[in-house]
Amino acid sequence: MDFDFLDEQVELRHAVARWLQGEYGAERRRRTMAGGGWDPQAWRSFADLGLTGLPIAEEQGGMGMGAIEAMIVMEEFGRHAVLEPLGLAWLGSQLIQRFAPAHLAGAWLPRMAAGEAWVALAHQERGSRYAVDRCTARAVRDGEGRLLITGQKDLVPSGDQAQALIVPAMLDGVRALFLVPLPQDGVTLESYRTLDGRRAATATLRNAQGECLSTDGDGALEWGIGLGIAHLCAEAVGLMEHTMALTIEHLNMRQQFGRPLADFQVLRHRVADMKMEIELSRSMSYCASLQLQADAPARRVALSQAKYQLSQSMKRVGQQAVQLHGAIGLTDEYELSDYYKRLNQLEYTFGDGAHHLAILSEAQFADA
Repeated sequence: MDFDFLDEQVELRHAVARWLQGEYGAERRRRTMAGGGWDPQAWRSFADLGLTGLPIAEEQGGMGMGAIEAMIVMEEFGRHAVLEPLGLAWLGSQLIQRFAPAHLAGAWLPRMAAGEAWVALAHQERGSRYAVDRCTARAVRDGEGRLLITGQKDLVPSGDQAQALIVPAMLDGVRALFLVPLPQDGVTLESYRTLDGRRAATATLRNAQGECLSTDGDGALEWGIGLGIAHLCAEAVGLMEHTMALTIEHLNMRQQFGRPLADFQVLRHRVADMKMEIELSRSMSYCASLQLQADAPARRVALSQAKYQLSQSMKRVGQQAVQLHGAIGLTDEYELSDYYKRLNQLEYTFGDGAHHLAILSEAQFADA
């Protein structure tokens, strides 16, 4: 199997890397954090580059690219710890493109491709512990045939910036996905900051009006979360690579007993361990993206394998980096803290390591 990237994919990586290198440095990231974790100008720039529409079909105004191109872009976004949730925007657009009826897709996808609309997945509930089959939100039809949704969803990424939410709810005993436009009187959003400087919100819905996106709520939601895991894995690879680069720079600069720390063999071995974790994570990230089109059982196992490995590697790389930096690695003022916090946040996004290890255990038991 040929794992070399196509020339067009290499050019995409270089173009994204050049823009981020010139326009999205540590100072801009810190300003965005201080301003609330969302930069409208940065989002507009992503749209101008065509990134907001990267996976959207060309007939809907997008670029019509696939999972590998998305993985490439997310790696570069990880290297610069970009705050704006581009990968989660793709998750929303891909759920609409893959499952929504034609009139919903036609109404929303061109706006999403142009960066004019951000649709957030609001699927987490208190007590669900990452399980997609637990849902207390309810949808009913009123006398005029409108769908009204009641429930509460937590940790909605950048929910207060969204123009719509994708909400799982029970309708006539079956879980379905609904598109809930914002703002509207039936939705209350309580926004807050997360550990890594990004934004999230708790969405409380009381007879909120929505449209049915898919009646196969379980299958659509599982597919969407799998897509989110693949994007997350690619971002984590970029985060870990820059984390290691910062660590190597520190070891080369810091002196002890008249010699750079990089001269001490035991510290070089620990950096080598970090490199091995990153390369293993890269392989699993490739696997996750390549398996997105597999059938459901194979896809579920591959994505859980990737997320479990990434969870372990993110923890090891982040902790090694902090320890090799010494006290400065614990300070918020130093750039490493942004990457360490983001790696910790990703550990608990779309299921932590223990959750995915349980999925793999169940799959092995079923095979046995």
